[in-house]
Amino acid sequence: MSFLEFYGIKGQPFSNAPDNRFYFNSEQHAQALLRLKYAVDSMKGLSVLIGDIGTGKTTLARRMLEELPEDKYESALLIIIHSSVTAEWLLKKISVQLGVKDVADTKMEIIGQLYQRLVEIHEAGKKPVVLIDEAQMLNSRDLMEEFRGLLNIENTDGKLLSLVFFGMSGLNDCLALDPPLQQRVAVKYKLKSLNAEATEAYIRHRLSIVGSERDLFTPDAYLSIQDHSHGIPRLINTICDNALYEGFLVKKKVIDEGLILEVAQELDLEKKPIGMLRDTDEEIDQAVERIGEEAKS
Repeated sequence: MSFLEFYGIKGQPFSNAPDNRFYFNSEQHAQALLRLKYAVDSMKGLSVLIGDIGTGKTTLARRMLEELPEDKYESALLIIIHSSVTAEWLLKKISVQLGVKDVADTKMEIIGQLYQRLVEIHEAGKKPVVLIDEAQMLNSRDLMEEFRGLLNIENTDGKLLSLVFFGMSGLNDCLALDPPLQQRVAVKYKLKSLNAEATEAYIRHRLSIVGSERDLFTPDAYLSIQDHSHGIPRLINTICDNALYEGFLVKKKVIDEGLILEVAQELDLEKKPIGMLRDTDEEIDQAVERIGEEAKS
């Protein structure tokens, strides 16, 4: 009998790969989306979402892109995967994403092409929106100044482009590199970790997506998952995924607190008391990074 057959499910419920099917509309995620969509609908210019590692920023960015109607928005999602980004690369990428054909090679020409494209989109009755994930990697004064220049592109009706930055707390430092850009942030929201009630609802939600028709965790197991993950979705996934697999190996169809404690020990999540781990964002980030690397190996 396979893992999926043992639990009566139709897929892996706790993968950390971004998947819009598993989007969990917690109260804070709903509030974040509400504010960000308001910002782009009213063409406020720049809006920012801040969240620690593993709190669901990328999932939220993909969800927002999915929920922007194509007949109303010309939208694109740009994910930054390294910090050695140049202004020319960034402008070219944004231009391509918004539909500029045969992008030029020089920065001034690209800006001209982008301006014409933004005017075209506006005249077609749409609103251009660029979502940028992992924006904290754009740690350069030149890049921040470039964004300020893009936000200055306007016509008589107002701004021609909306930007939404998704990033970790270091994004605040990036914005501070150019105070005039920092002052242009029209909407800002910070994601926090889930509380115990939301953590249980999150786990149940993901199980329901793969067709689970019964409870796979005891009440004490839910509380233990919350204690060891600190409500960080990525850690919740890692703990639950490991717990289900260990349960499969020992033929335990309902995961109890004892098995969660064993998994947490194997993942080195029990080494510090909860209060100590919550003292600094840096320690939380380091814990999540470590678990993420171990999960890949």
